[in-house]
Amino acid sequence: MNMAELKNKFIAVKNYEPADVNELLDFARHMYLRGEITIAEYRDLSRELELAGAYKPDYKNEYAGL
Repeated sequence: MNMAELKNKFIAVKNYEPADVNELLDFARHMYLRGEITIAEYRDLSRELELAGAYKPDYKNEYAGL
């Protein structure tokens, strides 16, 4: 799966355009977890999205203020 296919799949499923590359990264992660894409496809997509400015959330500080 390439970036264009990912974006088209996102639009088909969500019925709207992704707001940013982070939304596409999250969508790709969910597709991988559901077994819809392989680990190799996920790695390639996440690498390309990160080069475009996407980033994975920083969960380690999520509860730091509690």
